[in-house]
Amino acid sequence: MERLPKIALPAVAAIIFVIIIISKSAVTIGSGEAGVLYKTFSDGVVTDKPPLGEGFHLVAPWNRVYIYEVRRQEIFEKMKVLSSNGLDIQLDASAWYQPKYNELGKLHQEIGENYLQRIILPTIRSAARSVVGRYTPEQLYSSKRDAIQAEIFEETKKIVETQHILLDDILVRDVTLPPTIKEAIERKLKQEQESLEYEFRLVTAQKEAERQRIEAQGKADANRILSASLTDKILQDKGIEATLKLSESPNSKVVVVGSSGDGLPLILGNN
Repeated sequence: MERLPKIALPAVAAIIFVIIIISKSAVTIGSGEAGVLYKTFSDGVVTDKPPLGEGFHLVAPWNRVYIYEVRRQEIFEKMKVLSSNGLDIQLDASAWYQPKYNELGKLHQEIGENYLQRIILPTIRSAARSVVGRYTPEQLYSSKRDAIQAEIFEETKKIVETQHILLDDILVRDVTLPPTIKEAIERKLKQEQESLEYEFRLVTAQKEAERQRIEAQGKADANRILSASLTDKILQDKGIEATLKLSESPNSKVVVVGSSGDGLPLILGNN
């Protein structure tokens, strides 16, 4: 019994030591995350193997695991840029991005955990300044927003994807112009719209006048051809046909053939 404390003390110490080692060695990686292993007494950051996936892992207590979120993330950015004529433009944009999973070790080794501030945001700002500087405020306000968005995305993507980062998209959510410039553009657009409406009405009226002229010309040509074709002989033949039809009618009448001045039947009565 006297020797029991001497045996129990080292056992307790050993258990405590094991618990400490396990606690230092245990790493839990959450959903949507991955871990980069750093080997203190070896080659440092592990880049030739995939990162540690979700779940529980045991690593040597002298090593370290850096945890990254690998799901798609979104960043919002407000930027002040200059248009082609030097006016201040405020651009509100957002970007969807995520680290390339299999290149996570290289991302950690070459750039680090704050890759958003080091790579993504500066690149977006630079691309936005470059692209917006090619356009006038009128183009930014109206017709070129989609083109600007696509150009900013392409210029940013070319740089970012060489840095072990996947850029999904960039969205230009708002373009804010100085109030005086915005009002001037709106007045100009309104005047252009009114001018287009006037031109449309003018073209419509011209088409209607042309239609009426063609219709009148067609009627005149038809009358001219008809007049040229109506000879006395034809009129007499038509009169005879009319007389025959009248004679077949059940209504009582008196018809004098050839009594009119032009030799056509003359109807004296119709009861």
